[in-house]
Amino acid sequence: MPTNPHLTLVLGPARSGKSEWAESLAQRSGYPVTYIATAIADPNDPDWQSRIQQHQCRRPSTWQTLEVPIDLATAIAQAPVNTCLLVDSLGTWLANLLTEGREIWGKTESRLLSSLEAASGPVILVAEEVGWGVIPAYPLGRCFRDRLGHLVRQVGAIAGNVYLVTGGYALNLSQLGVPVAGEATFTAEPPDAMPDVMPDTITND
Repeated sequence: MPTNPHLTLVLGPARSGKSEWAESLAQRSGYPVTYIATAIADPNDPDWQSRIQQHQCRRPSTWQTLEVPIDLATAIAQAPVNTCLLVDSLGTWLANLLTEGREIWGKTESRLLSSLEAASGPVILVAEEVGWGVIPAYPLGRCFRDRLGHLVRQVGAIAGNVYLVTGGYALNLSQLGVPVAGEATFTAEPPDAMPDVMPDTITND
């Protein structure tokens, strides 16, 4: 896949500062910023609501906010050229679609990648790094981890810049790293239904 110089991927574990780094990149872009929030509000979960509010309080009042929990590809494709999109986050978006079967998810992923390849304005994506911990003990957790790892690798392959944020520091992997040949494989089968408790890895910082 060809690299899109307008695309930036920001990776990091929980509480690493990845969202703050992505927000600083958006502020320095020189474009009006549209913040695409993928989280679904849940008034019955005070902690989740508090995390969403923390993100809201950090955003400049001049930024436009769009809530896009599902159709991210269309939101990116329809964005004005002279606007910087900040998508936070890919993991939360993927969690919203975790009940999709393998074939449907494959099409959803392909649509997103196509929209990112075609983007003619700056797009900054925040994604959780979930592959450094233990293998989840339940099928849904493994499915989430594998799907997100596969998606992030595909996005990283077309992004002009890829940053890893950890311990409050941002590293530009596009400059420091060496691309790995080949494509990520994905073999996990999604379960038929969502459990009552979602993986804690989808909690964004």
